[in-house]
Amino acid sequence: MAKRLFMFEKPLGMRDTLPFLYELKKQVRSVMAEEIERWGYEFIETPTLEYYETVGAASAIADHRLFKLLDQQGHTLVLRPDMTAPIARVAASRLYDDGNPLRLAYNANVFRAQQREGGRPAEFEQIGVELVGDGTVTADAEVISLMVALLKRAGLGRFSVAIGHIGYVNALFLEILGNEERASVLRRFLYEKNYVGYREHVKSWPLSSIDQKRLLDLLSLRGGTDVIDEAKTLVTSDEGRRAADELSALMAALRTYGVAEAVKLDMALVSHMSYYTGILFDVYAEQVGFPIGNGGRYDDLLAKFSRPAPATGFGLRVDRLIEAIGETDVRGDIECIVFSQERLAEAVELAEAKRAEGQRVVLQHIAGIRDIDAYSQRYRSIVYLLGRGGGHNEP
Repeated sequence: MAKRLFMFEKPLGMRDTLPFLYELKKQVRSVMAEEIERWGYEFIETPTLEYYETVGAASAIADHRLFKLLDQQGHTLVLRPDMTAPIARVAASRLYDDGNPLRLAYNANVFRAQQREGGRPAEFEQIGVELVGDGTVTADAEVISLMVALLKRAGLGRFSVAIGHIGYVNALFLEILGNEERASVLRRFLYEKNYVGYREHVKSWPLSSIDQKRLLDLLSLRGGTDVIDEAKTLVTSDEGRRAADELSALMAALRTYGVAEAVKLDMALVSHMSYYTGILFDVYAEQVGFPIGNGGRYDDLLAKFSRPAPATGFGLRVDRLIEAIGETDVRGDIECIVFSQERLAEAVELAEAKRAEGQRVVLQHIAGIRDIDAYSQRYRSIVYLLGRGGGHNEP
């Protein structure tokens, strides 16, 4: 008995998508894809399986989070853990040949193994873009503005985009701590939003009171452009100040795009994705406890595929976006024709005529329905073709 029950279980972290959710995801996906294409981005597809030595190693996803398998030649493969690394592979090997910017988009499932069941899926759908070959701040502003446009088109009412710069955080930590080992500890606390642990570690190290204050003041650098001047007072290196200046230029560009009201600066923002090199961002919605999307600049990634190029982009989690949007009635575009046997030909003719007009139509024999009241709740409307008489009626 236990063995039979196990046959109906799903692998850890895997989810079924039932009709209602599938329909909602399809609608959200459709409007976002339409908006992406309006901005001139071109969709591509990459294989579900990639080589571990190339895409797997370049993906910046921890090794224990990868699904691995062997092909018949003994090569280690992975289920793609993100889409940025596969697109970087394609761009470097086949598309980025003249040094001019590429605007690419994707809509795909990615796979990240879970060690225990904690509500996080091991397979989820992402939709996003990558702008390859443009190292300007206006490119960062474009992808952030496009992301904001997508969220609005999808019907998300309230959200916020937190923007930071990994170069600023790295510069500050290097100035004060002097080595990567200590810096990585603090970055981990920041990524996990464990600010208590961050403060305790800073206070436990033998630092001057001034340097301790600089590290602690980092946590309060959130808000509008006014925090940039404060951020500059904490760093002394050219790299740190240059990162602050880039954020200032970015905010000016976002005001031009008309999306400044949706963004805020967070100078302590970091990411677990190690390939980010500059501006990075997370997007949050009130109803969801995790980011529903993130992105940033990754100027060193394509060099791993022997074709150096600057790049920036973002990915949105479709499942979390759906959760943030909330329930929406998506039944409304399916009609049902219920018929009796003697009206079969008439029912088929009517259904074909409606389908030719682009309508979605179900044909259902009356004898196959057990509870007509419950069944009718599934559809926008029902047309009855019953008995031998002509005509039809819609309740």
